Amino acid sequence: MCEDEITFWIRGRIPESWFSGPPEVDCEGDEILVVGPLGGPISLSGSAGDSVDGQIQRFRQATRDQRMRIAQDAERRFGRKVSWGAAVGGERRLFTTLSIPVMTRLRLPEREVLDTLVGAGVARSRSDALAWCVRLVAKHEADWIAELREALVRVGELRRKGPG
Repeated sequence: MCEDEITFWIRGRIPESWFSGPPEVDCEGDEILVVGPLGGPISLSGSAGDSVDGQIQRFRQATRDQRMRIAQDAERRFGRKVSWGAAVGGERRLFTTLSIPVMTRLRLPEREVLDTLVGAGVARSRSDALAWCVRLVAKHEADWIAELREALVRVGELRRKGPG
């Protein structure tokens, strides 16, 4: 969930011609993620230019300079990095996203799970294995995580309304 001010500010600077609808703007402590839907039909001809990746790559190249200017202005104003992505036909691709190191303490059984994933070639490192596990949980528990996020928003609202 993103603050209204940031969402309004970002959407107000994006040219209407970029996306077929309003972009999603998600905020986190370090990052603002902007993902917009690209319009137009997707050809099934199989040529790279008509593929989802081809459409997104063309969008990425055509908007690079302007996206960088918007991101720099937003970073100065909000103190967060801006990342970008696009969605076509239900497929979502992110680019220019941050990869933030996260410190965690794991006991032997948890490290053994990560090492098994690395040993089996599922991941290149413990860090990649842990990220893989997080993506797997997010995929299979998406509804539950969405409920948790909604509850956290409500807790934040109640804290703001509470006694000073």
